[in-house]
Amino acid sequence: MELQLIFLLCLLNLVSAAERNLVTNLPGFDGILPFKLETGYASVDEENGVELFYYFIQSEGDPLRDPVLLWLTGGDRCSVLSGLAFEIGPVQFVIEPYNGGLPRLQYNPYSWTKAASIIFVDSPVGAGFSFSRNLKDYDVGDVSSSLQLKEFLAKWFSEHPEFLTNPFYIGGDSYAGKIIPFLAQKISEDLESGVSRPALNLKGYLVGNPATGERRIDLGSRVPYAHGHGMISDQLYEIIMEHCHGEDYSKPKNVICAQALNRASDVRRADPCNLFQLVFAMNFVESIATGSKDEWVRCHDGDLPYSRDIKSSIKYHRNVTLKGYRVLVYRFTIVYSNNLTFATIKVRLYISFSFEFVYFCYGCLTRDLRLGEN
Repeated sequence: MELQLIFLLCLLNLVSAAERNLVTNLPGFDGILPFKLETGYASVDEENGVELFYYFIQSEGDPLRDPVLLWLTGGDRCSVLSGLAFEIGPVQFVIEPYNGGLPRLQYNPYSWTKAASIIFVDSPVGAGFSFSRNLKDYDVGDVSSSLQLKEFLAKWFSEHPEFLTNPFYIGGDSYAGKIIPFLAQKISEDLESGVSRPALNLKGYLVGNPATGERRIDLGSRVPYAHGHGMISDQLYEIIMEHCHGEDYSKPKNVICAQALNRASDVRRADPCNLFQLVFAMNFVESIATGSKDEWVRCHDGDLPYSRDIKSSIKYHRNVTLKGYRVLVYRFTIVYSNNLTFATIKVRLYISFSFEFVYFCYGCLTRDLRLGEN
């Protein structure tokens, strides 16, 4: 069951959209947070009142020297809390039977904030706590939301000039992996033309399980993935391989293929993240602009318009890597019951000879990480 949180914002003493808020403790976490957490908004369309919400966590190493990473989550318009609390952030939920009370939080010793400062952004507008004062401005797409992120970065770094000289990377997974190379190209073009103000110290980007916009890649990989993880049977996999060869998986003409793909698509795994993220979101109510949200949802489900107007991200991967920027493409595979995480790093997409790997620990409720290269 989809859980939703109705925020009675008009009854709360909330900060304005332009104000930054330092968070020192969170309900469910024992004691003062052992890292610096800032939340706030940046206006990306002042005329229409479009505000993107962010969580900024400073590096626990040397924040004035360590890289700054912009982190984005996939969709449909999913809150970036998924990345913060379930993937790479410094807090995570204690995994235990839920008793109806407040879930407990604990420090994640494998957080990427050990090595970098991270800006987690709710994007596009409508995701998480990001909002617009004009309903028509929720109608965005790949290109327009990317340009809004570029404007966000200009505003954010202008307000945080102490991080301008730090190496800057863009990262994300799933559908966000489709727009990241496009955003990186736009930033690189501004830097080359000298119009980037402020001038970001862009070094590259990293994408996990990224969408590309190309059906043969995005859809064609789902069946082998599901089979490899035991989500579909050997028999169903063999039927698909036999009858779907050369078919468009989104509109198969072969009847047996269509039936088999429908059976495969019915596989759904229970998602324990919804409730935990719901409660986690409650902790940030005092950072939310008055009147901006009637309800918080983890992800939307097609209720807001969105244009998938980047048909393929492959050319942007090619363009950016040929300029010499560092790129990491990785596939997060599986978390086993003993909390071991296995990830596969694949080097593709026109990686230049000057390419360098930058390994981070992918801390999605894990205690260890194993990297295997195919």
